[in-house]
Order: sequence, then C-alpha cells, then structure tokens
Amino acid sequence: MTKKTKLDSQKIIAAAVQIADHSGIDALSMRRLANELGVEAMSLYHYFANKEEIVAAMVDSVVPIIEPAELCTDWIRAMKQRARVMRDTLIMHPWAAHEFVSGVNIGPNMLAYSNTTVGYLREAGFSYQMTDYAWNIIDCYVYGFNLQERNFPFDSSEYKQAAKHYLDMIPRDKYPYTHDMALRIIDGSHDGVQDFEFGLDLILEGLERMRKKATKKREKS
Repeated sequence: MTKKTKLDSQKIIAAAVQIADHSGIDALSMRRLANELGVEAMSLYHYFANKEEIVAAMVDSVVPIIEPAELCTDWIRAMKQRARVMRDTLIMHPWAAHEFVSGVNIGPNMLAYSNTTVGYLREAGFSYQMTDYAWNIIDCYVYGFNLQERNFPFDSSEYKQAAKHYLDMIPRDKYPYTHDMALRIIDGSHDGVQDFEFGLDLILEGLERMRKKATKKREKS
C-alpha cells in the first residue's frame, strides 16, 4: 500500500515557490504542483480555491522581514536595509517583482512589511503624503534596478569584451561621450557595473533634505 503524502498549506506554498524560482511563474499549474508533491491535483483544492490564491500566498511567503518600526533610531539606515533585503529577495525569486507590483497584496507578512515601512517614515517626521511619495520612489528604484540587472544582455565579466566589440559602431565623431565611456570600460578605468548603493544614496539624501525643509517650515508656522 502506497503511503500518502502528508499535505498542508505551507508544503504547497514551498513547492510552488520552488517551481516558480526554477521555471517561472507561468510554469506553475495545479497539475504540476500536485506532481511535485506526489498527490492528486484535486487534493490541493482543500487548501486553495485556485492558482491565484496560491500565488497570493507565495507572494506573502517571500516578503522580507525587516526591523520593527519601534526599534528604528535611524530612518535612512532602516530604509537602506529595507531596500537591500528586498533586492536580495527579488534576485532569489525572479518571479516576485511582477507579482508585488501587479496585484493587491494583503497577506499578513505584506501588511506588516508595509506598516513598518510607513512607521519608519512617519516616526522620522514625514507627513503621510511625503511618506507615500518616499516609499514609492524607493520601491520604483529597487524594482527598476532589479529589472535591469536581470535582463541586461551581458554579464559584468563580459563588459570589457562587449565594449571592444561595439566600439566601431560608436564612432567618436558622432557619439563622443558614449565612445569615450566605452574606452574607459576597455582600459579598465571604469568597470561599467551599475552601483545599487549609489542610486539608493541619492534618493535617500534627497528625501532627507526634503524632510529637514518640511520640519523647518512646520517649526516656523
């Protein structure tokens, strides 16, 4: 007699995440998930009504855990760490970025993550409006950077060779700045690798200036 696989929602979610990580979210189906778990597809419906419910649970399961707002003493450090762990999450789970931004995610982990984010910024003195702006611009940067680094046509180890290959197609008399940038990648004076921290610092420093300006304005009124 074949021993039945013990099933629960966490096992289903973990298996679904593994499929999506390896093959993409489009490869996930109830039938494939059941095969991975060694069960009949119908047994999954005791836990989830459909694939959409499973995807929602997957999204919530990979939301990063961040420092509680009440323990935060430095909003810039906290938001920087938040951006870093989200970037790591998106690298680990390439399917997640689209799901984070394309749906209404109200699982307990996402709600805690969002509430903590708002807490960082509100406790730092941002208005609710500025908190919303700040939160969204940082997330746009993280998701956009992830999109670029996942889809850029060359690995960083190939930049120098690629610059050599395309140099003749970028004549200096027509495109002097782009040509000279390529030369610097070729000679090694610039590695061509985009720096996540550089852009993140620019955003956070700009937000800090705006926060200080708003604080002074409130104090004068």
